[in-house]
This record gives sequence, structure tokens and C-alpha cells, in this order.
Amino acid sequence: MTVSDQDCANAIRALAMDAVEAANSGHPGMPMGMADVATVLWQRYLKFDAADPHWPDRDRFILSAGHGSMLIYALLHLTGFARPTLEDLKAFRQLGSPCAGHPENFELAGIEATTGPLGQGLAMAVGFALAERHLNAQFGDGLVDHNTWVIAGDGCLMEGINHEAIGLAGHLKLGRLKVLWDDNRITIDGAVSKSSIEDIPARYRATGWHVVECDGHDHADIARAMDEALASDLPTLIRCRTVIGKGAPTKAGTSGSHGSPLGAKEIEGAREALGWNHPAFVIPDDIRETWLAAGKRGNGEHEAWNARLAGHADAAEFTRRMQGELPAGNPIGDYIDTLLADPKKVATRKASEMALEALTAAIPEMVGGSADLTGSNNTRTKATGPLTADDYAGRYVSYGIREFGMAAAMNGLALHGGVIPYGGTFLVFSDYARGAIRLSALQNTRVIYVLTHDSIGLGEDGPTHQPIEHLTSLRLIPNLDVFRPCDTVETAECWALALAKQDGPAVLALSRQNLPQLRTDNEMKSARGAYRLFAAEAERRVILIATGSEVEIAAGVREALEAEGIGADVVSMPSWERFDAQPADYRADVLPDVDPSQILRVSIEAGTTLGWERYTMVHGLRFGIDGWGASGPIDAVYDKFGLTVPKITQAVRDRLQAQEK
Repeated sequence: MTVSDQDCANAIRALAMDAVEAANSGHPGMPMGMADVATVLWQRYLKFDAADPHWPDRDRFILSAGHGSMLIYALLHLTGFARPTLEDLKAFRQLGSPCAGHPENFELAGIEATTGPLGQGLAMAVGFALAERHLNAQFGDGLVDHNTWVIAGDGCLMEGINHEAIGLAGHLKLGRLKVLWDDNRITIDGAVSKSSIEDIPARYRATGWHVVECDGHDHADIARAMDEALASDLPTLIRCRTVIGKGAPTKAGTSGSHGSPLGAKEIEGAREALGWNHPAFVIPDDIRETWLAAGKRGNGEHEAWNARLAGHADAAEFTRRMQGELPAGNPIGDYIDTLLADPKKVATRKASEMALEALTAAIPEMVGGSADLTGSNNTRTKATGPLTADDYAGRYVSYGIREFGMAAAMNGLALHGGVIPYGGTFLVFSDYARGAIRLSALQNTRVIYVLTHDSIGLGEDGPTHQPIEHLTSLRLIPNLDVFRPCDTVETAECWALALAKQDGPAVLALSRQNLPQLRTDNEMKSARGAYRLFAAEAERRVILIATGSEVEIAAGVREALEAEGIGADVVSMPSWERFDAQPADYRADVLPDVDPSQILRVSIEAGTTLGWERYTMVHGLRFGIDGWGASGPIDAVYDKFGLTVPKITQAVRDRLQAQEK
């Protein structure tokens, strides 16, 4: 008996119903509604090889509507990926199962991106498609020639990030990007019409996209639409008119099938309506074999690609980039030597640009950009010419005023492989990008955020532009290295550390104001997170702990205290995370655990003092800002908030005297 596309689609529907029911949790409606579209895509169009999920020239498939995770889990299982196994599917949403509630890229090969926060999958896909075009321009069609396919729902298209993402994709003419819109007209609250009347196809066309429509349950019509998408040089939105929960007798087409199990009676009725007369989690052999054949469909193309790679003049360079390995050499170490020979007093944003000149010349996979603040973020170098629709070989992206879209696209660039993205904005605007920064950390992506104007040091722009809580809030994100360097040498070291970390992102928080070069050695001390920059000469009574621009202030306080016979260390702490990861004996040497009446710990940072208690101890002193900033010249603003050498010195002196009484 011939296996039909409908039989294959119903296998997806059955697995989705059964897994959600077994978990008593999940979203069966979307997988059931998009099963037909997914069947046509995976069996006829998607270029992949289930035996090698990491084949560099595979098509990328991103489930932006990540709540419908059983769709991708069913597809991976049916097409013969090593996992998820049938037992994994039966343990859907259970502790320890790789089939998490939303797809996570570190759990299963074949999950290209962690999705679930709506819109971000589609926005990351822009980065995937951009990486493909960039690498294609450098290595040619023989090594890089693939598409990025996305399934997105109404929620993905409503989220604000969608507007940023599609505007960027349209501007860059990313024709290898194909978005399959699950137009089922249902959200959690009910009909889309309750909350939206916008003409989505018109919006996409207005941003430079090609738009095509199809009946999402007619396999021939779906194929026609995909053919049209493949023929277009523009990014394409395929509007797939579908029924959510298709097959469910009473819940199909309603929000009742969106985010909860169908229930035994409804599943029984769905099986009857679909003609699926098989027990839970049972896939008939003929249907399974048809799906497994789809998983092997790309074998020949994969083998031909391997042969092309073996004979390619740039095979070694391409492989190095895709494996995420940095080129040989030590460009930062060599650059720091020049700083030691000729010290510079510059803002750390300028110090970052200086380091980037050396790095981007030596590391060709670095692709930079800025959210319309290039002249302020100092992120463009001589080696990074414009990356445009006319020249994808360029290495600098003008992201426009799209902080969230930029950050998500950088995640896609990094996840695709072969590219190390970095991008700039003001630290205060990291709030706009925070959702994507969080996903950078969750997905273990090597993305570098250049966040300048990192304190009240930007002065006259005032409280709206002066970050207060941002450093602390970013430090709360697991697996995110937050660096706040104090001078040119630390800035270079922090760049090297960020690039060396393959399994997570980094933030470089950089000053607007000029800072003196305090370091006189090339020993990669920032790798420790904190270190003794200046040691007490008199008997040590104080440890001054500071970051960034406030290290200079701490050095001034130390000088004043030493002049009075009060010994003081200055500890520069460019990274909390790095310091906390050091062995206990190192941390105890830098910050001895002694009675505060003997050694007073003092923190100085132009931001909220929350969190500094872990280093100063509760009886220490913490200088910072726990309210809003103020508009005015930098010196006046720092004085207003007590962040000056005389005011901090006096406060330390007063505390020491009080302890002696």
C-alpha cells in the first residue's frame, strides 16, 4: 500500500497528541495544524542528512513558534536522527528528557536555535540567512549554498522584534530566507481578531519581502508556494492558511487546542477523523520507512559536498571557521606590547576600537555592527568594510535603530557558524536587547556586545541615557561574562577573553570619558576577574575594589590614604563572573577574609551598589548610585553623587576613625 503525504502528516499529529497527553502539558494545536506544511518541506525541499546533523551546507530549519515543539521533535524522530528516541518522546517535558517544553539547541542535534520567546526564532533566522550569504560570498556556491526555513505563528509576527527583523532582512535582500506563517487566526486568548486587524502581507511587502499564499492542508498547493519562494531573490513570507488542532473533533480551529492536552476522548475522536487507527506512540512500519527515506534523501548531495570540500583551495580555512577555532597567533598580546611602549589615555570605547583594529585584521570571521551608533560605539575598523545587499563579503552591518533585532540576528550569525559577531549600542539600551542577550547566554553563543557610555560619565545626556542598574542586571544572567575594563590594557585583555570563550557571550561595558593607562604589564590579569593593581605600602587597612572608570578614582583615594600612613590596596575587578570562578585561595589572597575592623573593604562603581555586599561584606563601604543620574558636565555629576577622590577618602577616613573608638 502506498504511503501518502497525508499518512506522513498524520504521524506527526499522532505523536504530538500522544506526547502532550502523556505529559499532561504542552501545545498540540500548532503541530497538528502545520503537520502538512512540515511534511512537504521535510520530504521534498529541506536539504539535510539525518546521519550528520552538523553538515555545514544543510538547510537550517527554525521553529520560531517554539511552543509547538512536538513538531520538531516528531520530525527529528521520524526522519532518523539519533535522538529523540521514542522513549524520549514518551518523556516529553519531563525532567532529564531532551524533549524540553520548548526546543533547546544544546539538548538535541537538529535544533538549530533555542526558541519559545515569540519572534526571536524568526529574528535569529535573519542572522542565519545573513551568515549564509556572507560565507557564500567568501567561499562560493560549492561550499555554501543553502536556505533558512522558519515556521512562525501569529504571535511571532505580532511581537515588536518581528518588525525589526523583517526590516533588516528586506533591506539586505536575504533571498535565502523563507518564513512559513502558520496563519491559523488563533492565539491563546482566542481569535486573532480580538487583538489585531493589521494587513500582515502588506507589511511584509512594504519591507521588501515577497509574499505568497497557500492552503496549508493542500500538499500540492504548499509545494507550489515553496517553489515560488525558491524562485524569488527576495526573502519570502509564505502565508499558510491552516486549522489549529486539525483533526480534533471539537477543539480544531479553537484556542482550546493551543496550549493544553486534548484529553482522551478528543484524541479518540481525532484518531477516528484522521483515519489513524493505531495505539499511542505506534507508527506503522511503512510510514516509518517513508519518513526514514526522507532523512536519507540528502545523502548524495552531502557526499558530493564532501568531495568539493576536499578539493577546495580554502578547505582548511572554511573548516577552521566552522569549527569556531581562532587563527594561530596572539594579536592581542602583540598589541598590548605596543601600549606598554607608548601608553594611551583614551576612553575605553576608543581603546576597544584600537584593539579591534588588531583583532579584525587577524580574525577574518569577525563581523561587526552597531545599532546606528557606529561613531559612538567605535565598532568599525579598517578591515570591516560594509556588508550590504550589493556586497555580502563585507564585514560591517548597519543594523539601524534595531537593538533587539541586532542582538537576535547576532545570535543567528553565531549559531550558523563560521562567523563571530559583535555589535554595539549604549549600555542603557541593552534593555531593548535583553531578551536576545539572555538567549545568547542560554544557547551558549559566542556573541560580543559592545555597550558604551557605561555610566553617569556621559554627563549632559542625563538620566534617560545614564545606566544605573544595567551592570548589575546583566551580571544576573548565567553564562554571560560582563567585563568593565579600566584602561587600554584591560580592554584588550577583555576582548581576547571574550573571543576565546566559544560557549557563551560577553558584554564589554565601555566609558565615554578618557581614562589613564594604569597597567604596565602584559600578563592577562583580567582572566582572573579581579587582581591587585596596586598594593598597600603602609600597613594595609583598606582594600579599594573598583571597575572601569572608577579604578582611576580608587587609585587617587589610595594615594591620599597612603599619604596619611593608611595602607590601601587597589583591586581592579573587570569581571565578577571570572573572579567568582577562581580557586578559593586566590580569592582569599585578593580579598582576605578578616575582621572589617582590621581591613575595611570598599567598592566604587558608578552604578547601583546592589550586589557589592558579596565583596565588601555587610560592614564595608559601597560607593555608587542607587537613584537616577543627573544632567550636567561629567565632573559636576560625579561630584553630586560623591564619586570623587576627596569625598570617598573622607568617608573612608571617617569609617576607620569610628572603628577605632
